[in-house]
Amino acid sequence: MTTVEHSEGQDTPPTIPPEQDERRGTPVGRRVVLGMAGLGVLGILVGRRVQNWISDVMAPIQAADPTGLTQLLPAAGGFRFYTITGSFPSKSAVDYRLTISGLVDKPVTLTLDDLKAMPATSMVKDFQCVTGWRVSSVHWTGVQLGYLLDLAGVQPAGKALKFHSFDEADTESLTLEQARRSDVIVAYEMLGAPVTRDHGGPVRLYVAPMYGYKSLKWLDGIEVTSSVIPGYWENNGYDVDGWIGGSNGRDDTPVD
Repeated sequence: MTTVEHSEGQDTPPTIPPEQDERRGTPVGRRVVLGMAGLGVLGILVGRRVQNWISDVMAPIQAADPTGLTQLLPAAGGFRFYTITGSFPSKSAVDYRLTISGLVDKPVTLTLDDLKAMPATSMVKDFQCVTGWRVSSVHWTGVQLGYLLDLAGVQPAGKALKFHSFDEADTESLTLEQARRSDVIVAYEMLGAPVTRDHGGPVRLYVAPMYGYKSLKWLDGIEVTSSVIPGYWENNGYDVDGWIGGSNGRDDTPVD
């Protein structure tokens, strides 16, 4: 299966021939659109639990929607869901493990409960896509990435990080300086609830001052490296330093 898009906040890779472009499919029917719109209204009336369930239903539909119409529905919640593997990987909270390896003094393997037992950082920040769409005032909770790095002990040769996703396809990168910002977290909650599978849960990266493609979904590995190793989307033409800036009508100067 040809893959064309990935996690919230990124554009498509280089042009794909029409005969291979999965987005050139049959438009979503009027009945489907009206039905999903009704689900969105229900989510608003009943509450976040229903809304999260709706998001789980919507995500695979949005990922395969050739028209983009599903992004306009209330159930979409402003987010767009993508995958480069053709599916949304899943790990239970019980089975989840996060490893910290590479140029560290003490390699670490953490469960979700381990992360939740650590000092928590909460923030309300926007999620900004490089293509221009944005979800404002998203509530995030997790562990500061710098705290985890200190736990493992970064060796003097360590200058950067490579992040691994359990979709077994996506990777990302940050410099050590970027990673130690107070607004860069390993998140296990967003939108006031556990991070869902389709949002990249049970644990994802959130890099507040950078475009969404830097906030790797389905995070299961942090590797300390001697230099920056460009990630999946950076190898497809995206900026290695993905600071949010004036290209989308904003001028967010990175401030710690």
